[in-house]
Amino acid sequence: MRVRSALWAAIAAVLFVPSLSTAARADVQIIGAGSTFDNPFFSRAFYEYMHSGQGVTVNYQSVGSGAGIQQFIQKVVDFGATDVPMNSKEMAAAVAAGGPVVQVPVALGGVAIAYNVPGVSTHLKLSAKALANIFLGHITNWNDPAIAALNPGVSFPNLPIVVVHRADGSGTTYIFTDYLSHVSSEWSKNVGTGKTVNWSAPSAVGAKGTEMVAGQVSNVPGAIGYVELAYAMQNNIAYAEIQNKSGAFVLPTTASVQAAAGQKPGVNPSDFSIVDEGGAATYPIVGYSWAMLWKNQPDPTKGQQLVNLFRWVVTTGQSFAQKVDYVALPATVQAEADRALASIHV
Repeated sequence: MRVRSALWAAIAAVLFVPSLSTAARADVQIIGAGSTFDNPFFSRAFYEYMHSGQGVTVNYQSVGSGAGIQQFIQKVVDFGATDVPMNSKEMAAAVAAGGPVVQVPVALGGVAIAYNVPGVSTHLKLSAKALANIFLGHITNWNDPAIAALNPGVSFPNLPIVVVHRADGSGTTYIFTDYLSHVSSEWSKNVGTGKTVNWSAPSAVGAKGTEMVAGQVSNVPGAIGYVELAYAMQNNIAYAEIQNKSGAFVLPTTASVQAAAGQKPGVNPSDFSIVDEGGAATYPIVGYSWAMLWKNQPDPTKGQQLVNLFRWVVTTGQSFAQKVDYVALPATVQAEADRALASIHV
């Protein structure tokens, strides 16, 4: 895509395919998989950690939250990452496979509503109702009066809307559908919240991973989809201002995501949703991502390095969040992460 995508690729090449000299120097290799929402932040943070002289290489595969949870349960990775903590069924499967699980908040970001409407150069405004109706399939063309009324002065083409969604189990889908369930009773009743849902819009097409959703939106005129903010900002994809609970139209930015998180300073794996929060400056589609680690580490050496890695990620590593268009974890959430990591036995 753009120049910054090339930078990610360069970082990923170092991150995922270590040179022989790097591998020879490393004492421990840590493998993780899961959330694509996290991938831009993890790529930068793990790159910095691997070059800090800790003797650790990190191989993180951006395969989606659902796949990350499954690979973690199957013990093919040392940690998983998901934008929604494990549900009771997943947790029961994990406990049966490897014992208790510790879930650690690691990243905070916004879900941008990205679109491709030729000839429209401004950030479009979308209300909660209009957004829900687009994804429900009630609004099917960009020149619909409901969209035009929110954007006076904008000339919309007669162009069918193509709804792009994740085809794989996705924590980003969970955050987005959680938001729609908060703002639309029809969505809540007929579709609901989940990592996978049955999409109502007749035009809906699926794409695997946030990277592919971003690609589809970029390449298909009329497309609209949901992506982590970093993907929209760093690939120059247009994204909308969303009307929040206070009635203000707000762009996803590091400031508006931070404002939303500030409305709910305490989160944990049982109480984690921060969508549709109050406050005039808040962006309403926001969420945390979580790392999954075994409470009883089978390998003391690797276990200690894993704890050290994530202690760094949730503290010092947060200094790199804003550099890749994420928001540093609030102090209260860093404290929650520290408590979780302190409970791990190595």
